[in-house]
Order: sequence, then C-alpha cells, then structure tokens
Amino acid sequence: MTSTDTLPVIGFAGMTHLGLNSAVGMAEKGFNVVCFDPDATLIGQLETGEMPVLEPDLPELAAKNKDRITYASDLSVLQQCDVLYVAPDVPVTDDGVSDLTDLDALLEKVIPAIRKDAVLVNLSQVPPGFTRARTRPGLNMFYQVETLIFGRAIERALYPERYIIGCPDPDAPLPDAFRKCLEAYDCPILPMRYESAELCKISINCCLVASISVANTLSELCEGIGADWSEIAPALKLDRRIGQYSYLSPGLGIGGSNLIRDLITVTRFAEETGSDASVIAAWIRNSAYRKEWALRTLHERVLSTMDDPLVAVLGLSYKENTHSTKNSPAFAMIENLHPYRVTAFDPVVKTSAAPHPAPIDAADPLDCAKGADVVCIMTPWDDFKSIDPAKLADAMAGKWVLDPYRVLDAKACAKAGLSYLTLGVSDA
Repeated sequence: MTSTDTLPVIGFAGMTHLGLNSAVGMAEKGFNVVCFDPDATLIGQLETGEMPVLEPDLPELAAKNKDRITYASDLSVLQQCDVLYVAPDVPVTDDGVSDLTDLDALLEKVIPAIRKDAVLVNLSQVPPGFTRARTRPGLNMFYQVETLIFGRAIERALYPERYIIGCPDPDAPLPDAFRKCLEAYDCPILPMRYESAELCKISINCCLVASISVANTLSELCEGIGADWSEIAPALKLDRRIGQYSYLSPGLGIGGSNLIRDLITVTRFAEETGSDASVIAAWIRNSAYRKEWALRTLHERVLSTMDDPLVAVLGLSYKENTHSTKNSPAFAMIENLHPYRVTAFDPVVKTSAAPHPAPIDAADPLDCAKGADVVCIMTPWDDFKSIDPAKLADAMAGKWVLDPYRVLDAKACAKAGLSYLTLGVSDA
C-alpha cells in the first residue's frame, strides 16, 4: 500500500501491549494512525520512542513509521478517526477473572469524543455478552477478536490468518472505512454475531489448551515407559486430522493468564447454564499438576539429598521474548524455595521481582550457575541456547540440570558430566 489519500484514519485507545502493537502494525500497513491514552506521561514516553513493553521489531517499526503515527492524551484528537479501536489490556485477577473496570471507563471516555459517523471497534478480549450490553443508539459498534501472542505480537499484527468480527447484524455490509482497514491484510474476514465472536476467541484458546494438555499428559507417560516425546510429536504433525501447526510441545502447565481465564469463563458459564464442563476443570487441574514438575523433581533429586543446597534459576518470565511473569513457572517454583538459597538471572525480568526473601542477583547465566548444586532453566530464552555445557559444569558445584524446554543439548550435557533432566523423556 503506497498512498494514504483514500485510506481511513485508524485510532487506537489504550496504549498497553495490545493497543500499541496493533497500532504500530497498522501504521506499517500504510495507514495514518492515532494513538490515544489518557496517561500523558505514557504518551510522552512513546513520543520519545520509549516502548513500555518488550516485543521483537516493535521499536524499529514505531521509529520507521513515526510520520504516520500521532500520539496524544487529548480526546479531541479522536475526531480525526474514521475507525477507533478500543484496545487496553484487560487485567486478570488472581482468581482468573477479567477485570473490565478500566475497559468500561475508557469506553465511557472515548465514545462521546468520536464523530457520529466513526466506527467503534472493541479489540480487548471480553466475556460473551459484553459487547451487546455496551451498545447504544447511534453507536456503530463492532467487536474484533485479537490474536496477538506475547513475544510474537508484531508478527501476528502484520500477518493475521483471518479476522473474526462480531457484528450487530452479520448479514449487513461492514462500514466502508472498517472494511478498507480489514481488507488491507488480504486474509479471510468472518462476520458473525457479537456473542459468537466473543465465544470464538475462547474456543480457539480451548483448542490450544487441549493440544498442550495432550502433550503434557503423554510426555509424562514417556518419562515412565522409556519413550521420547520429541520422536512422537513430528508423527502427530503429519496426521491431517491434527495438522503441522498444532501446538504439541509439553510445558510446565498452561502459561500466561489468558488461557486459564478462558477455561474459568467456560466453567462459570457452564455452571450458570446447567451444562457439563468437567473436562475443562480437568485441564485446569492437569495444568497445576504439570506446573509443579520442576519443584517435584528438584525435591526428589536435590533438596531432599543435601544440606543447604544452592539453586540456580535461569529465566523468570513466563515465556521467552516477553517481560510478563503472570503464571510464570519460575515464580511458582521459587515461591516454594524460601528455606533454600536461590540465585537467578533473566535477560529482562529483575531478580528482585522473584517471590523469594533473598534472591541472589546474577550478571549472566554462568555467573548464576557459579557454585550451584542444580541449574533450572525455567524460560526458553534464545540467550540460554548458547550456554556451553562444559563451561556450565565447570561453574557449578553440583551436577543436576533441569531443562524442561530442552534448551540445551542433552548429549553435550552428558558429555560434560551433567545429569540432565527434561520433560517427555525418561532419564533411566
């Protein structure tokens, strides 16, 4: 797309992870974009190029498209917008429930500020029934399912596989400005009623959780019978009923907060409607059990066998390429290690954030491993893949390495004299 003369102006309200990555992606597609947030300090930071979230390519594309992006905390700027996405991140409580307070407050703030002919699109994830309950006479309102992924947000914003649109009337044509915006991505557009789109987002996450649960359950069986999950997963991906894009890697439970939130939403709706969601409840129990693999293994192999062990933890974020620690397996383990000495390192998350009374801060992975009896690689950052197992062995006092995501080469670890433990394969 080379000309902006006939393109609609697209606005985004709420400059956290979802709104900011979506807005920069839209600018990269050639649209003039308005980025609004009531936090003037945040807007000031964005104007100087300071990004509040970590995502690959985000700062580079924001700088590249700075002439197309307007940052503002003044509501009057929304008068420029033909389409306004309301897109703040929706926080999840410790009980796994969406806190919609800030989203509702932002909607109340921006709706009176947009033009009457403008299209309002809610991009934040909401439970079924939310959008219809917020419609009002004269408001041209839609819901669009977001599918950004932490650590791959810009990639997903630029190359969506389809757009799922919740509509007041799925049979009616989309407004021209909104249609032009969506068609710029050359992917299928799927209009449906509001409630279908809201539940579609949850359905996608339920299917993802099912794949994770299959991998977690059967990889543990591998550990018991001498099989190797890494040999089985490629065979499943060649099955046309499952597909090459299925998520089939075992992990430490279900990470992040969105997937658990959706599972809890389904169980809550099932209770209210009298339907059975016991399989969903089982997934939640399975996730909690699998998340404790590292702690169980640590107790069995190290903590129960020596006095005053030093535990080294590499990785604190819940996955690579993100600063988020919500449902972090590392945090879940560390908060149960209060009686023990813990040293930690993460490329982004500060050690002081770890739930431990006195975590020891390390400068790099080998510094973290210095004198440790066991090293636990709890986040599969690319930085850790270059660790030399021989140097790791030299730095450590003990021999145990827990590597659930198979960051290191198992044979190289064995050659270095390390006892290597991972998911989905027996160490016998």
